[in-house]
Amino acid sequence: MAGSAVPLLALLAGLGLIGGIGITALGPGGVLPTIGLFALTDLSASAVAGTSIVIHIATGVLGTAVYTRSGQLRRPRTRWTAIVLATTAVAGAPLGVVVNSLVSQRAFGIVLATTVGGAAVLLWYRMRREGAASAPVEYPHAAVVVAVGITVAVASAVVGVGGPMLTVPLLIAVGVPTLEALAAAQVQSVVIATVGTLGYAARNAIDWPLAALVGVPSLAGVLIGWKIAHALPTRTLGYALIAVLLALAPYLAVSA
Repeated sequence: MAGSAVPLLALLAGLGLIGGIGITALGPGGVLPTIGLFALTDLSASAVAGTSIVIHIATGVLGTAVYTRSGQLRRPRTRWTAIVLATTAVAGAPLGVVVNSLVSQRAFGIVLATTVGGAAVLLWYRMRREGAASAPVEYPHAAVVVAVGITVAVASAVVGVGGPMLTVPLLIAVGVPTLEALAAAQVQSVVIATVGTLGYAARNAIDWPLAALVGVPSLAGVLIGWKIAHALPTRTLGYALIAVLLALAPYLAVSA
């Protein structure tokens, strides 16, 4: 790693904490550690994705536990959505790992930049929809949930993130209530991260010490984000995250 090691490691840990908050408070947020590992270390594209994705096993398990405790995952419809998303992840995540092995470092940066920019746009759309008093509460057709699950699983495994970054805004865009979307995405994240971790571990593409450094603060962030999602308006946090993602997307594309 370039520069002084201690400030760099502290920055990566801080990104883990903020990313964890974003996972359970907003959905997007888990990509921040991936951005940090790509921009601040000399890891290869596969190692960035592998080191990042392993973190989401723990954050997904904890996120599933807290959203079960608060009742969302006890609702039949939310459980059904979570099961469909998790099942499709079994097929989509391995494909994402394969795609990652085929892209160059520059191409990975462009894919990551595109994913980050897309997440920002989806989050903006989600927040506009939530702000509309007439926004209906409805549930999408099974085919829509399957399409979301496969698409997100592939994209997430390519760049090394969990499902909530893309799944939550997409589910909300088609009418699923916010807390239920957040809850279902946590279950999906466990499967994406587990399958992805197995794939990247088989290629020896995981830096375990860095994963621990970023992952432990992420767990604390997951608990904080869950509290925020239930107790406070998330609009300010959401718009701040949108601004950060939109600012980082061009940087990632240019510096790849």
